Amino acid sequence: MKPFARSDAAVSADHKPDHAPIELEHFLPYRLSILSNTVSQAIADDYQQRYDLSVTEWRVMAVLARFDGLSAREVAERTAMDKVAVSRALARLVEAGRVNRGTHDGDKRRSVLSLSEAGWQVHDEVAPMARAREREVLAKLDHEERAWLTRILDKLQPVRQK
Repeated sequence: MKPFARSDAAVSADHKPDHAPIELEHFLPYRLSILSNTVSQAIADDYQQRYDLSVTEWRVMAVLARFDGLSAREVAERTAMDKVAVSRALARLVEAGRVNRGTHDGDKRRSVLSLSEAGWQVHDEVAPMARAREREVLAKLDHEERAWLTRILDKLQPVRQK
């Protein structure tokens, strides 16, 4: 059987067969992932060594700073991260004394999470560094481009988190 072969001229730029190789450099999920990883790692470089925090741990802390009293499941939903990764991050954060785990209205079946005083101290040092890195990235765009980026991200994001 002959392997699939195509000439670039035979396939228009607007229509490519579903079984054609994906051109990752033009594939939206890949490009968004690369951008996210690059920006996140640049921010993470600032806090990983200083505070022994992983990207997942920082995201959990940032969510708990914004939304106090969530369950682990709710943290995973808000971050769109894997439940197991969130659970591991929470275990480390609780062990390090950065997150408090309590119970919801005395119901031992549902735990609620909040930043501890130590967690707030780390958050209050890391958050300005994260905002500074965000400003560096956004400085590459003019005002109109930043407004469009926000509109596009809002439109593409499946659920707007309040």
